[in-house]
Amino acid sequence: MKKTTMLRLTAAIAAVLIASCCLSGCGKKKRVTTQTEETTFGIDVARYQGTIDWEEVAKSGIDFAIIRVGYRGKTDGIIKEDPNGRYNLQEASKAGIKIGAYFFSTAVSEEEAKEEAEWMGKVLAKYPITYPVVYDCEGFQETSSRQYEMSKQERTDAALAFLEAIERLGYEGMFYASKGDMELDTHWETSRIEEKYKIWVAQYPAEPYPTTETSSYAQTHHMWQYSTTGTVPGIPMPVDMNVAYFGYDGIEPAQDKTPPEEAEADIEAMMDFTPVSEEVTAKNETNLRDIPSQGDDGSVMYTLRNGEIAQRVAISTSGWSKIVFEDNTYYAVSSYLTTDLNFKPEETEEDDGIQTQFSPVNEDVTAKKLVNLRKLPSVELEDALVIAQLKNGDVATRIGISDNGWSKLLYQGETCYAITSYLELVGDGTNQKESSSATAEIVSDGEIQTQFEPIQDRVTAKVEVNLRSLPSIEDPRCVVVATLKNGEVVTRNGINRDVGWSRVEYQGQTLYCISNYLTAAE
Repeated sequence: MKKTTMLRLTAAIAAVLIASCCLSGCGKKKRVTTQTEETTFGIDVARYQGTIDWEEVAKSGIDFAIIRVGYRGKTDGIIKEDPNGRYNLQEASKAGIKIGAYFFSTAVSEEEAKEEAEWMGKVLAKYPITYPVVYDCEGFQETSSRQYEMSKQERTDAALAFLEAIERLGYEGMFYASKGDMELDTHWETSRIEEKYKIWVAQYPAEPYPTTETSSYAQTHHMWQYSTTGTVPGIPMPVDMNVAYFGYDGIEPAQDKTPPEEAEADIEAMMDFTPVSEEVTAKNETNLRDIPSQGDDGSVMYTLRNGEIAQRVAISTSGWSKIVFEDNTYYAVSSYLTTDLNFKPEETEEDDGIQTQFSPVNEDVTAKKLVNLRKLPSVELEDALVIAQLKNGDVATRIGISDNGWSKLLYQGETCYAITSYLELVGDGTNQKESSSATAEIVSDGEIQTQFEPIQDRVTAKVEVNLRSLPSIEDPRCVVVATLKNGEVVTRNGINRDVGWSRVEYQGQTLYCISNYLTAAE
């Protein structure tokens, strides 16, 4: 046999061996840890959980955390990093919690999905990723989604492209979707995905785990998200709860041994600030805080008085302004600021000196539990004394409501003020924020005849919205159960586009709200 023939034969055999090796998965980077058959319990988190105390989480017995690291915008298609992603990866791993990660995708092609996987790989390389890296894609049935016209096959192809790419980078891939989207290949070719990758199903029973022991999703799945409203020590907001039917015998080391830069918690993570550039002063006076919160977690750093000029650099729909004063960055309540630098407190029409504008209403309200009634619409000013307390069942007349969270009341002959979110309507009064045109039809059997189209996405309030027991604001049986505020995230599992109602899961309850007051939680 000629030498050239032997070389060609050797090359051909090598090519066959390489191809065979790739098909068997030898192209993947070898893991150090081994998967076990134990049942483990965990959470998944994103910026909506705020700043997490991971040491407290670890003490609570949580085994693992799946952390959102990034997402692609639903409309603009731009890849963005979760503002607390690296901080959560860093602190959870420091606390000894085993971590995985997820990416919220709106990829419209296999190429974009591969780009998302490569982006994830670069971020994750310096962290000990033990649990899977997850492909999460929701909201594609919304007309505003860039994925709206994609077919089921195209979406599935994109998911598989992401998972294949992430496994080539040495991570274990997993696919997340709701029971309704996956079963019987309704919106995904689930049968194709489950052949190669772990499945994580979202299905929320009326009584969560462990009262309900297993998911009602009958197809193959390896992890079950059984609640979106869990409470865990160290996490200030409701959190998704999960049970995994697998674990690991250790913690997987980071692929890149170079330590990552120290990450700080993003104090603006739960708020959407829009950049601005304008000079402001206090209408009267307002506290400048180190974080956008009036709770005990923040501190008052300075009190800005009328006539002192600060630069506002960003403003949030949640009522906060980010300002720079004397080269320091602070946060202040927007309603206490004005861009009219010549504004004088004595020019106000309000005799209390507070520049809160109230829209007139006339409705009876009571406290959800207990609320302080104040002399002024403020919790900061010394003159805003508590003059009474309204208990649940006590009735006051609301004569004004503001867009910054305050209500003006008449109670026992006095005019006073209370925080709106602590109040609820009495009887069949209607909330002036909601339009009566969005009322569902009622039939003789007492049921609301609103047909809901299945949907599975996560939403938050644009500002705030009432969550009701029925999809109606006129039916006297309908009560306001809770108020969803901007930054609080719920799962929407139904929508009626004709009458404008959404069905959501909130703290284990199925409730209803007007769709126009919701926005996608990216």
